[in-house]
Amino acid sequence: MASKIIPDDLITTINDFKSSSNGQMINIHGKEYATVAHRVAVLRRNLGAKLSITTEVVSIDENNVVVKATGSISGVVIATGHAEENRKASRINTTSALENAETSAVGRMAAFLGVTNDNIASAEEVSLAIEQQDKKLQAAMKELKAVSHAGSYQQWLTNYKTFLADLKSKNPIGYQGFMEQFTSIKNQLKSKGVLQ
Repeated sequence: MASKIIPDDLITTINDFKSSSNGQMINIHGKEYATVAHRVAVLRRNLGAKLSITTEVVSIDENNVVVKATGSISGVVIATGHAEENRKASRINTTSALENAETSAVGRMAAFLGVTNDNIASAEEVSLAIEQQDKKLQAAMKELKAVSHAGSYQQWLTNYKTFLADLKSKNPIGYQGFMEQFTSIKNQLKSKGVLQ
């Protein structure tokens, strides 16, 4: 038999989230966003086995994945969240669109439960959106791929030093994605003999 939901359980969880978020938020363009991992950790810490998080694939094809997450407390559905990912939207999505959609759906469901700092989107979602829209980042990657010798590589580093420092401090998740691409391209340049 499922235990009854105690109205204060969710309120206590929300208050715990707000009081424990110091140092757990990611600043992206001056706004604070919670990661999905932090939201789920607070939910589990406060609600334990009373909370059930289920996910289902709503649709999936060669281009897009849609996932629905449902949050139930003591058997009662309290909130849902949906997310869609496009496999061509980012390098990570080419192999992990389903996982990213599931994470985003869970983050949105948690936010609809009230475990949010007034931003429904998670840090991961906002970071991905910024990365996709950032023309300068795409231009930087295109220029890096065109490097033909060590001197042009050094010039590329000089040209993008400030931009990359800003990206690292203002959008750490976007920077991490960039570094994965950067490392791959740099390794390609090394294998071609452009860099040592």
